[in-house]
Amino acid sequence: MGEVVGAGLLAHVPTIVLPEVTRRELNHGEDTTLVSGLRNLRADVFERDDYDTVVVLDSHWATTVEFVTTAQERRAGLYTSEELPRGMCRMPYDFPGDPELARAVAGFADKHGTWITPIDDPYLPIFYATVNLWTHLGVRDDPYLGLPGKRWMSIGVCQTADTEDFLRLGRALGDAVAATDRRVLLIASGALSHTFWPLRAIRDHEASGPEHIFTPEARAADEQRIAWLRDGDHARVLDTMPDFLTFKPEARFGHYLMMIGALGEHACRAPGRLYSRYENSVGTGQVHIWFDRPENGWTS
Repeated sequence: MGEVVGAGLLAHVPTIVLPEVTRRELNHGEDTTLVSGLRNLRADVFERDDYDTVVVLDSHWATTVEFVTTAQERRAGLYTSEELPRGMCRMPYDFPGDPELARAVAGFADKHGTWITPIDDPYLPIFYATVNLWTHLGVRDDPYLGLPGKRWMSIGVCQTADTEDFLRLGRALGDAVAATDRRVLLIASGALSHTFWPLRAIRDHEASGPEHIFTPEARAADEQRIAWLRDGDHARVLDTMPDFLTFKPEARFGHYLMMIGALGEHACRAPGRLYSRYENSVGTGQVHIWFDRPENGWTS
């Protein structure tokens, strides 16, 4: 029987794959803590041998009439972002997928009243919400290859889904993990509040300080949820989703909702460990929070 052995809400912002000199130029000489946080998380979690598969809940991959899981045996290529090709250009990626788990997730769609399709098309696009984090957490010394024996797969957010739909996907994911022999790490890849500064003002807000978050109210909403997540109060995050949606969390917070749907929703009490400070990215709220599986289970 499989299990989720760890999970995290992680930031994938383009800044984390820029050269350090560029990051410091954008941030008054200081480096972002998002990079050092991923370095520490890799050492603490991703270089261990107690997991088989990483599932990225990818907030940049928007589907429309169904959820989609990647079901390729292997994904490899060079990634250039259509959004920011100057900063994310010809980035190599190469990792084995997990088609068995991808199909297992889809197999639980009917049980949970949703629609999930596994796709193994080698030409299926990949997105930087997956690639950027794999570059820090999955790559070994050879930048073209992943850590030996570690599979990576992604699940997109459905742009017509609401909070309940995202939780249903998470329930199907949790059942699929339990039905296989996989030990899985979940990555909810995305931001908190997510409103960009307008183009004519955006270069005045590239530094990481939270004073650059788009509004003080959005910052306060983010910081409140970070406090709840650190305390393991996932129930309060779920109960206040209608309020949080007014601050336009990335992908309607679908990445987090799918993750917590797999971990027991309101019953999950796992406290979070911060792996970064709360930071700005041109108006949006970013943070790394990791949740270790409690000794007696996610809903103990």
